[in-house]
Amino acid sequence: MSSAPSPVPASASTAPATTAVRVILAISAGHLLNDTIQSLLPAIYPVLKSELRLTFAQIGLITLAFQITASLLQPVVGIYTDHRPQPFSLAAGMIFTLVGVVLLSFAGTFAAVLVAGSLIGLGSSVFHPEASRVARMASGGRHGFAQSLFQVGGNAGSALGPLLAALVLAQRGQARIAWFAILPLLGIALLVRVGRWYRAQLAAHHASGAARRAARPSTLSRGRIVATLVVLAVLIFSKYFYLASLSSYYTFYLIHKFHVSVREAQLFLFLFLAAVAAGTIIGGPVGDRIGRKYVIWVSILGVAPFSLVLPYANLFWTAALTVVIGIVLASAFSAILVYAQELIPNRVGLVTGIFFGFAFGMGGIGSALLGSLADRSGIDYVYHVCSFLPLIGLLTAFLPDMGNRAAGATTKT
Repeated sequence: MSSAPSPVPASASTAPATTAVRVILAISAGHLLNDTIQSLLPAIYPVLKSELRLTFAQIGLITLAFQITASLLQPVVGIYTDHRPQPFSLAAGMIFTLVGVVLLSFAGTFAAVLVAGSLIGLGSSVFHPEASRVARMASGGRHGFAQSLFQVGGNAGSALGPLLAALVLAQRGQARIAWFAILPLLGIALLVRVGRWYRAQLAAHHASGAARRAARPSTLSRGRIVATLVVLAVLIFSKYFYLASLSSYYTFYLIHKFHVSVREAQLFLFLFLAAVAAGTIIGGPVGDRIGRKYVIWVSILGVAPFSLVLPYANLFWTAALTVVIGIVLASAFSAILVYAQELIPNRVGLVTGIFFGFAFGMGGIGSALLGSLADRSGIDYVYHVCSFLPLIGLLTAFLPDMGNRAAGATTKT
């Protein structure tokens, strides 16, 4: 990976005066390609379960291998790149994803699938911290907008994966995954160009001395910052445990309860993930205008009435409720991430790595635990238990008001 001209932190102070929309769109497109590949793995779980005779617990362990690999290295990458930004790490992360896709298409054993999932997770751990930093650098102060636009690419990719699986893989089997190697190849080409822009920005700020200016520090005490980060982590836990129940086991739930086909179940999963993608773009811009805390209130606690009703709904209302849940819940992560970045503005890479890593980790642990619970008590029971998780959103009351820091930003296309 190529490094910046000198080990200066790429904090919020390096952001251009205007919003570089083209750069944010490019990094969002890279996110789409990256997460399309990631979402293929859970989308083909029914195929893998049938061909390799896997248990629900093994399905959960595959997700755990991917999520843990993705989560553990992200804070390490973030800490390192806070001091030595790596513009071309974005393309390097896609290389790991490419290798994982090729291996997944030929994996004939449970162990091989675990390795493939781990490689795809490794690609995520390299990609996400620096990609989020680039979005913040290009935001022109509109941090929520930039993070939402960046996130919506990932969520769109997550929705696209199951759709592609339903259209291409369900009837043709696992080997066809190799065709999707074209996606990380496109991602590598795109992200090399983004890396050049990133490198030029760092060089310009290094030459002008702007990169040495410290970002505005938080006015909160160290103890209050730590307590606030703990509350945010618990909110991430509730969000991603609940999402794990839908992203990993929704197809099995629909097949078991409503006797739909694998193809139909994958299309319902696409509908839910498309709702998540549609809802993602709301949280950031709204948070820029009214404050992140209000968005967090609505996005997590607001899901509770719908999640509590979901286990008792018929097929039509199950689909309708999951669309509402996806739209409302999707706005949470961008708001939480920008809120956390504003708590520790000089450690954008570390904060981003921790929160992306924790989100992936919670999704993986949740998937493994819920898989074991499904084996013991049935898939229906999983959705009864998970329906109470959004009530944890009541902890939002303990978050301090951070205000709106995006005023005065302009847009450049």
